[in-house]
Amino acid sequence: MKRLYAKMFGLAIIWFSRFITAVRGFWKGVEPGDAVTIYFANHTSNGDFILLWTVLPPHIRRRTRPVAAADYWLTSKLKSFIGREVINALLIDRNPETRTLDPVEQMLEALDADESLIIFPEGLRNSSDEKILPFRPGIYHLADKRPDVRLVPVWIENLNRVLPKGEIIPIPFICTVTFGEPIALKPGEDKRNFLDRAQNAVLALGPGEGIIP
Repeated sequence: MKRLYAKMFGLAIIWFSRFITAVRGFWKGVEPGDAVTIYFANHTSNGDFILLWTVLPPHIRRRTRPVAAADYWLTSKLKSFIGREVINALLIDRNPETRTLDPVEQMLEALDADESLIIFPEGLRNSSDEKILPFRPGIYHLADKRPDVRLVPVWIENLNRVLPKGEIIPIPFICTVTFGEPIALKPGEDKRNFLDRAQNAVLALGPGEGIIP
């Protein structure tokens, strides 16, 4: 019964997301596919991964897990149900002092189980719809340890206007999710250069002016 409720709730989230945002997905230089993939995107709203998850083809969506903060999604029974049962999020403890599992190892285990991931390398939300925060090194470690996994940059447009930080009532606004050409860690490439390339791959899909210092 719980599985049936989760499926119905998931369909309701997809329908509501499309109703509020009229969201459309655009694939530029890449096609949806069954290969294990890390989708890495800009982060301006708590609804970012729901919008990205919504535009994925159903058979891909079923095996794609958003990486999300446990301290947000486990604060109520409803959030916990949505996070764990509806969208099957990979919940990460962001506090180094309390966590017992390494976040990178958690993500590697999911990839090894043929599950794709949605991540936000900025780590924190920002209010800019044109710039992004510097990427944290997690995506580099994933690329280094699993070089065969596709890394697909994604730009999510306008969602910060639909659900601004601190607000709980969404405002109807047209949104887009643009997927770009996959990147990969080059042989011998250092962490800084790779993170710069990954940031620029995301920015190239939107109206971005650069990286927030």
